[in-house]
Amino acid sequence: MQISSRFTVGVHILALLEINKAGVSSSEFLAGSVNTNPTLIRKIMGMLKKNGLIEVQPGIAGAKLAKPPTDIRLIDVYKAVDVVKEQELFSVHENPLRDCPVGRNIQDSITPVLSSAQTALEKELENVTIEDIIKDIEQKEKDMTSSS
Repeated sequence: MQISSRFTVGVHILALLEINKAGVSSSEFLAGSVNTNPTLIRKIMGMLKKNGLIEVQPGIAGAKLAKPPTDIRLIDVYKAVDVVKEQELFSVHENPLRDCPVGRNIQDSITPVLSSAQTALEKELENVTIEDIIKDIEQKEKDMTSSS
């Protein structure tokens, strides 16, 4: 099981929009950076726009952040792109064999652990902003060019 890549693509889009804010960030440009098709980028951008994270003007190529990158937390992106519904990051198999002691009890035993794990993930995402990601990207680029 994996979290949908819409989350990391959404973070990628937001970081690139900010880093390239002096340029034109069309869906084709963004798709090139993500290495995917522009249709997927437009779909995710629609989700980000609907949740107030980006502004897109009809008929004009490009978009921009709707608020400062310091005000956009990764949890905002996670929720905007419908990665998972409330307490449904992990799915537990249905209809285990009730004649088996494990089958009879596995759901009640593992559900609280999985719920706690999801809560921990979401708490971590609340503590990181798009600005944090951008600073890390810029530092990696700086380190890369200084070691060349």
